[in-house]
Amino acid sequence: MGLTNLNSTHLSSAKITAAQDAIAALETALAEITVNLSPEDRKRYGSINEQNKLFVNKVYDYNQSQNNLSSPEVDWEEYNNDHRSRNLMEALISRLESIITRLNNAKTLHDYDNYQSALVDYSYTTYKAGSSAPGFEDKYKDLKQFFVKNGTSTAPPEETK
Repeated sequence: MGLTNLNSTHLSSAKITAAQDAIAALETALAEITVNLSPEDRKRYGSINEQNKLFVNKVYDYNQSQNNLSSPEVDWEEYNNDHRSRNLMEALISRLESIITRLNNAKTLHDYDNYQSALVDYSYTTYKAGSSAPGFEDKYKDLKQFFVKNGTSTAPPEETK
């Protein structure tokens, strides 16, 4: 039998509620700055690459250290506000992506555990259906649809009846 119960840690109802409330609070706190761009807008505005980030940061540094060299045509207060905001958002995104990665990892282990246990139950059902135990033949017929024999199936080997 394969490894099972790779993640047997489960959140309590109180912690689930706290996490859901924290996400709702975050959504509320960020609502005024979040924007839904259309695919066309996303294509039009693009994404700043690493080279351009270095350029933006260098212009920011010059403005901070040698203000007299900065163009009077730029609204530097807005530039600085945009710079602070993008840095904050980048830091928030990084933290959220880390949380998402860890949640996906935990979910993967729970999915694996569920699948392994479901395979054990399917094997038991196959055995019981072969012994004519009441109800198991219908369950077996219902479950075997998930194991189509097409060469790419992950079906467990069927036990001989």
